[in-house]
Amino acid sequence: MTPTTRKEAQRLGASHYFTGVPCKHGHVALRKTKGACVECVRVEAAESAKTRAEYFRAYNTSEAGLAAKKRYYETNKAKVIARALTTPDAVKRVYRNAWKQRNPEEVKVHTNVRRRRNRAATPPWVNATHRKEVKALYRAAVELTQLTGVRYVVDHIVPLQSDVVCGLHVPWNLRVTTQHENATKSNKLPDDSEAVAFPNGRCYNGST
Repeated sequence: MTPTTRKEAQRLGASHYFTGVPCKHGHVALRKTKGACVECVRVEAAESAKTRAEYFRAYNTSEAGLAAKKRYYETNKAKVIARALTTPDAVKRVYRNAWKQRNPEEVKVHTNVRRRRNRAATPPWVNATHRKEVKALYRAAVELTQLTGVRYVVDHIVPLQSDVVCGLHVPWNLRVTTQHENATKSNKLPDDSEAVAFPNGRCYNGST
């Protein structure tokens, strides 16, 4: 049975007691033997968390916050990537969707940049059959994502941007892979085991 006074709680060694009388803030709730009304503590913690969240939200978008995040990433790049790769896909999806809802304009910009990059990497000799093959790969990525719950993407085997050689946006330079594998690969060039991606002796630039 819950003690009804602090003295009784102290005598029994109980952590809480309940008087049934509202506290000074009007809460009828348990009270800590060594503290205040538990509802007062909860409300104060919630307000503190809200204030803290607002502070960090503002700081993270400030010039100083962005610079600090950049410095941390440059110093701890391997650790950041390793942590991101171990994050469950369901958690990533929640954060990704929340970010998209908060930043619709940035989503539009990123989408347009990606489309322009793909367009710039599409040679003029790409025909209707090639375009259908490309669309089929993107559909496959979407279907696999829906079927498995794991995020699949279309990866450029030879990246479109590289200091060595830039690939093309053509069917034989594309493959469906998981987001995890794609992030692990980053902008690395393929090794000899992936040469099968270029049929009929085609080179990276699409020539024979």
